[in-house]
Parts: sequence; C-alpha cells; structure tokens
Amino acid sequence: MNDPGQEQRVRRGVRLGVDAGSVRIGVARSDPGGILASPLETVRNGKGDIDRIVALAAENEAVEVIVGLPTSLSGREGPAAGEARRFAARIARRLPPGSVRLFDERLTTVTAESGLRERGVHGQARRKVVDQAAAAVILQAALDAERLTGRPPGEIVRGDT
Repeated sequence: MNDPGQEQRVRRGVRLGVDAGSVRIGVARSDPGGILASPLETVRNGKGDIDRIVALAAENEAVEVIVGLPTSLSGREGPAAGEARRFAARIARRLPPGSVRLFDERLTTVTAESGLRERGVHGQARRKVVDQAAAAVILQAALDAERLTGRPPGEIVRGDT
C-alpha cells in the first residue's frame, strides 16, 4: 500500500531529461505526475540543438529540464562534466530561472545499453535510441530521488554562468 504522504512530496508537471553527448543528445520526458520517464527524441549536437531542446520543453509544457552530469565513480568531475555544465547553462539562459537542473548520471549509458540489449535491440537500431534511453534513465533516477527525499533532485543551473 502506498504512503499517501509520499505522493504529496512529488512536484507535478512534465520534466525533460537530457543526456548530452558529443554527437547526439538524448531527450526523455516524464508524465505530468512525475512518475515515469520515457524516451522522446534524439537531437544532433551542434547548430540548433539548444533551440530544439527549448522547443521540446515548450511543446511538452515541461516545468523542468534535468541535464545529466557525468562524474567518475569516485564522484570527481572531469572535462565531460564541464561540458555538461556549460551545455546546461546554455539551456538555462533560454528557460525560466530555476527550471534547469544538473543530476549525477553515473553509469546511465551502461544501464541504457544493457536494457536495450536485454530487449533484443542491436547494432544500428540501438545506436539510434541509446541516447534517448540514457536520458530516460537519468530522468527516472531524478524522479525517484525526488520521490524518496521529497526534495527537487540535483542542483539548479543558472544561465548567467
């Protein structure tokens, strides 16, 4: 049986999850209740990528965008984390203050690859959707963390950095 108080701790509204890779950017979407994340789209990294993510946020009436922050297993941030922080700041400049967050994404691509393999998705077909699947893993982890703690996940990204 669900704890009724637990439901109240989850903010309502669609969230987008973003897995920013050097070639492709995976995007996932949650349901309005913030319960389940699903793959949405793969965006090519480069010209127009921020425009498309901002458009997806508008089309889905997203209240928040969660960008994966790649850290090492020890929790250290390397060059990829710096890139993710800059990418998130570019999105934050185009959306309302406080609506972009960074969330630790350790092992999400590995988890996504494994899940796709288990479902029999291989080769080129897997490469086309793995980024979306990784974004869904990031977003689901963020939603679950919020449900567990009753607090918004990760850290707010300011667009002025």
